[in-house]
Amino acid sequence: MGKLLDGIQGPQDLRGLTVDQLSQVAHEVRELILEAVSEKGGHLASNLGAADLAVALHYTFDFQVDRLIWDVGHQCYPHKVLTGRKDRIKTVRQQGGLAGFPDPKESPYDPFLTSHAGTSVSTGLGLSAGNSLMRRRGKIVCVIGDGAMTSGVSMEALNNAGALQRDLLIILNHNQMSISPNVGALSHYLDRVRTGQFYREMKKELGHLAALVPSFGKDLEMTVSRMKDAVRHGLLPAGTIFEEYGLKYFGPVDGHHMKDLLETLGRLKNMEGPILLHLVTKKGYGFDYTARDPVTYHSPTAFDREKGEIHKKSGERPTYSKVFTDAMIELADRDPRIVAVTAAMAEGTGLVEFGKKFPDRFFDVGIAEQHAVAFSAGLAASGLRPVAAIYSTFLQRAYDQVFHEVCLQNLPVVFALDRAGITGGDGATAQGNFDIAYLRTLPQIALLAPRNATELKLMLRFAFEHGEPVAIRFPRDTIPVENPDDVPAPIELGRAEVVQEGRDVVLWALGCMVEEARSASRLLQAEGISCAIINARFVKPLDRRLLAEWLERTPLLVALEDHALHGGFGSAVLEAASDLGLDAGRIRRVGIPDRFIEHGGRKGLVKMLGLDAEGLARAVRQFLRSGSAVRRM
Repeated sequence: MGKLLDGIQGPQDLRGLTVDQLSQVAHEVRELILEAVSEKGGHLASNLGAADLAVALHYTFDFQVDRLIWDVGHQCYPHKVLTGRKDRIKTVRQQGGLAGFPDPKESPYDPFLTSHAGTSVSTGLGLSAGNSLMRRRGKIVCVIGDGAMTSGVSMEALNNAGALQRDLLIILNHNQMSISPNVGALSHYLDRVRTGQFYREMKKELGHLAALVPSFGKDLEMTVSRMKDAVRHGLLPAGTIFEEYGLKYFGPVDGHHMKDLLETLGRLKNMEGPILLHLVTKKGYGFDYTARDPVTYHSPTAFDREKGEIHKKSGERPTYSKVFTDAMIELADRDPRIVAVTAAMAEGTGLVEFGKKFPDRFFDVGIAEQHAVAFSAGLAASGLRPVAAIYSTFLQRAYDQVFHEVCLQNLPVVFALDRAGITGGDGATAQGNFDIAYLRTLPQIALLAPRNATELKLMLRFAFEHGEPVAIRFPRDTIPVENPDDVPAPIELGRAEVVQEGRDVVLWALGCMVEEARSASRLLQAEGISCAIINARFVKPLDRRLLAEWLERTPLLVALEDHALHGGFGSAVLEAASDLGLDAGRIRRVGIPDRFIEHGGRKGLVKMLGLDAEGLARAVRQFLRSGSAVRRM
């Protein structure tokens, strides 16, 4: 830890430092974050790019009176270091450690738990309007990236901010990146502004002219101001779009030049009304390899911080995401109708290689999930077979489009829900625990989950042939080892699969829970408890025939899912049993309880929730011991 940073216990310790010392603090913050992330993994490049800004903001404002919202929030590590959490920064994203995003439970400096992009201007505007009504002082500052600015809710908020004219400082952190390089017309527009060197030089010269002839006073100052406006609007429309929204635009300003940052923020601090400050930064700034490859170092696993080499685990199996993209390429080779759509998650969803092989059939629409789904509906209506590859947690943002544009029209859109279930370090905002509940209520859609790589490929093939809406959910995990003698049968609509016979209890498992059920059954078999295992395959339509058969054959049926119990797979099983007039009293459920699940390693969280083999075996023993729960046959 650097010498200056040793003395920074809170933002108040910044205010006695010089500009050069503040720059040094920012450098030391970057070094500390690099050290922490290299050991355990986490978000990196975005935090390196935001360190200077975080120092300048905390120097200029008092965010115990003022309020600071980091949009998305994965760039908040420098903010955490400066607000009394530097001694715990190496615990970030670890179970029991600091969250990877702002979290009000950690600090009064975090007004919101943020992670989904594009919400800062809306929540910030609400805080500002609340301050006005409550006669409360304080500046509201929102830091939003150019990637998050493409989100539809950001545009809605800017529109409202211009109308309300409340006191709000929006800092556009322009680094040309979300996770991947940004896409879209707004991104291209901002890049034109960013590279407007002639405009910046002309503005500087006009400022020098005004300083040289002070005797002309206000008349010359007004003339120079008008000339600046003419240059801006006539030569390069820098800020025009934001000014049309009713915001005062300033910039572009170098987001790594501490003196310029401090001077600009100091001027804007007491200015009223909605303001947009345009900063130009570099994602990965401060270190050669992170700046050179900010995509790889967006959220790396542990790596060698001297060389920048990411540690590879020998013999690690492919992920579900990798299997998905390989299957997509294979199927798209055969069927030219297959196209892929993602919302700024090409790397995460595994579609980078698909995009390289089929550039005309790959669409990254930016951080705009609602548009992604509606756009996919249009593609399907034109006769194509689109796959909307969107994380489970992010598809929530497009629920109305899933309902209205896809299911209501009964269009053959395939939803590939990556990161379903427990995802790990990103915490409560990113766990994919709710997709079954919000999808299975919709008519027309089929909802599936694979137990291994082969089944994922079979399900994709089924989805393209089905001709109606299909959603396939799969976890952020490596695929299990497959037994050559255990080849999944072809997929039939609404048909489950008997994986293992048994007499005492039937484990009706969904997706990745099948392998955990197998491991649990081996533990129980050693105690003389015989378990049947059903691979559900479908949440909707559920295999009611097999459900009725096994409720007759066994005294206990346990539904297993990596999803919230409320409204999930187990609820669907109970509803089906009730509809069929079966004894639902012999059904038990194991899944994720009714609470938001914190951050931590995926395996650790699964174990904590009792969804690993030992936890499942323990639950089955408890169910069997409960005399009132099970009627022996």
